Amino acid sequence: MCPPAPTPDVRPDTPATLTPGPVGEWLLGGAWTVHDLGRVGQGAAAPTARAVLDGSQLLAIDSAGAWVLQNWLRTGGATPSLRAWPERARSLMQQVLAGSAQPVPQAQRPSLLQGVGLRAVEAWQQTLAFLEFIGQAAVAAASAITQPKRFHWRAVLREIEIGGFDALVIVGLMSFLLGVVVAYQGADQLRHYGANIFVVELVGYAMLREFAPLIAAIIIAGRSGSAYAAQIATMVVTEEIDAMRTIGIDPLQRLVLPRIVALAVALPLLTVFADMTGVFGGMVMARSQLGIGFGEFASRFGEVMNGSDLLVGVGKALIFSVIVATVGCFQGFRTRGSSDSVGRQTTLSVVQSIFLVIVADALFSVAFNVLGL
Repeated sequence: MCPPAPTPDVRPDTPATLTPGPVGEWLLGGAWTVHDLGRVGQGAAAPTARAVLDGSQLLAIDSAGAWVLQNWLRTGGATPSLRAWPERARSLMQQVLAGSAQPVPQAQRPSLLQGVGLRAVEAWQQTLAFLEFIGQAAVAAASAITQPKRFHWRAVLREIEIGGFDALVIVGLMSFLLGVVVAYQGADQLRHYGANIFVVELVGYAMLREFAPLIAAIIIAGRSGSAYAAQIATMVVTEEIDAMRTIGIDPLQRLVLPRIVALAVALPLLTVFADMTGVFGGMVMARSQLGIGFGEFASRFGEVMNGSDLLVGVGKALIFSVIVATVGCFQGFRTRGSSDSVGRQTTLSVVQSIFLVIVADALFSVAFNVLGL
């Protein structure tokens, strides 16, 4: 707010006045400042198209007073002429009137083709940034291998506890229910052909090779991947990352590598746990729907399932863990300066992690089919 224009008789308690004079003329009096405006202009007649504003009795005016006067002029669409105004008051009012005459710029919405192009460019730039981040993480990993004493093993153990042990309940419950669903859907079809015993193969192959690693990875992406992004993003906003670089600590070695290593250990173990609970859910449903006892189910399971089926799921989980941890940390470092950006990058980390995990699982299926595995 600009200071009031100096006049010799300014008194803060002098209220602003607006008095009609001869036709088309208005006399301004008092102090048109934020403290003395009162209800000036309310109930006053609208000005004529060519209004003459006499400021000979104007004591002071600031930007609030100029704004009120401008709004009053706008009610009659008046183009004012300033007469006998103090120099600084005239300059302020002219600036306000000049600003109101300029049209408010309207943001142009891109066309459909422009929107597609902008999104494509943004996706390409983010892909290049992600590849650069992977390269930087690889360099940091090589440095950690050559200097293992500088690696933060205690942070790895802590992340294994948070991302692995603390997730046992939700992963086990979801896997158990998924095993129940698979066995129930299979039992409904197999019962018609008298092939009840084949529900063992259905549950075994579905859980060990596909569902267990996939459901564990999706849960960890929403649970741990989002936490990685939010933690690092908050550190970026509070400038902790810059402080670490200032004192010579590599953020990739301190924040990214421990999380990748921890998840690479935790997710395969969670997948094995999901295998057990999923198969147990299938056993429960097979017994209740098909009359296949636990002993018979376990005996058949041991005969038809191979160790390679378990290793396929564990191998997938290892790749999924690297994807989830890398994407979560990458999106955290992409945060730029506000709490809104923290939420945006956290959401992106979950969406992109789940998308890439499903894409990787599809590629695995194609590769295994080609190789006959």
